[in-house]
Order: sequence, then structure tokens, then C-alpha cells
Amino acid sequence: MDFAGINIFSVLLAGFAGFATGAIWYTVLSKQWIKAVGLTPEETKPKPFLLINALICQGVMAFVLAGVIGHLGTGNINLKNGLISAFFVFFGFVLTTQLVNHRFQKKPWSLTLIDCGHWLAVLFIQGAIIGLIGV
Repeated sequence: MDFAGINIFSVLLAGFAGFATGAIWYTVLSKQWIKAVGLTPEETKPKPFLLINALICQGVMAFVLAGVIGHLGTGNINLKNGLISAFFVFFGFVLTTQLVNHRFQKKPWSLTLIDCGHWLAVLFIQGAIIGLIGV
């Protein structure tokens, strides 16, 4: 099942996997993250809209990553190139924006490490899935 030359199955699977990665990541690091963002546990309980929003955004991220990986050419879509593409997207766009935002917001470095680690893990999972299944 393709849309605009992109395998929707791999995108959906990558989107759900990214969402699951985030759920696990922030469950494991919940105490550290709550302290770093300066909120109470009650303030951080996700509402259904936030979870739906996160799932949709993970799908969009997976779709765009598939587009980036697809630009390598169909003969170059594999696990290695999926992971390399994910790293470049992380390094060029996610890490840089997190560093700028967190420094201007005067957030602790621990939050930057937690959030950036999350997005790196998400992109690696998505890149691996898209690289293995194909664009």
C-alpha cells in the first residue's frame, strides 16, 4: 500500500513504534523528567488529546523520514541507510532545536539529555523499520 511512493505500512508501523518508544522512555525516566521540567506528577498526567496528538506527530515524523530515506534511491534502502538517515535528521534538526529551545527556556541539561535521548531512540527505531521494510 503506497501513497506518493511511500510504503504506508512501514510508516504506520514506524509511527506506532516511535509512540511506544516514547511511552517506555518517559515511563522509565518519569521521575527525572518530572523534576527536570519542574512540574508535579499530577500536572504531567497526559490527557487523551495529548496522546492522540503525539501519535499523529509520530506518524508525520515517520512519513517525512521515509521521504528522506527514499531520496537515497530504491537500491539504497536498507537498515544501515535507515539508521544513518535517522542520525542525520536527529543531529541536524532535533538536537539543534532542542539545544536552542532549552537554553533560551533556561531548562536544565538533564531535560535536554532526556528529551534528546528520546528523539534519538525514536528516530533510530523509525529509521530501522523503514530501512528494513522499505519506503
